[in-house]
Amino acid sequence: MSKVTKKYQVTIPPDVRTSMNIKSGVDVGFEEESGRFYLVKNSNGDPIEKWRGIIRINKKSDKIIKDLRGYGIESIE
Repeated sequence: MSKVTKKYQVTIPPDVRTSMNIKSGVDVGFEEESGRFYLVKNSNGDPIEKWRGIIRINKKSDKIIKDLRGYGIESIE
């Protein structure tokens, strides 16, 4: 059993965290079925999306390609 804190937080017991593979930062939710609520992991969403835009590069894409390949598009007509 877990106790609800003043901030309405609950600690998930270690055996439940292990069996559900819940780590810090994992989104969880609650689903109701027949008057009971169940803890569920959020499996929706693309795990790559949370990293989109994390790397900041101050180069244009043509410059990045030129640096990677050793050549680039000098002009487009």
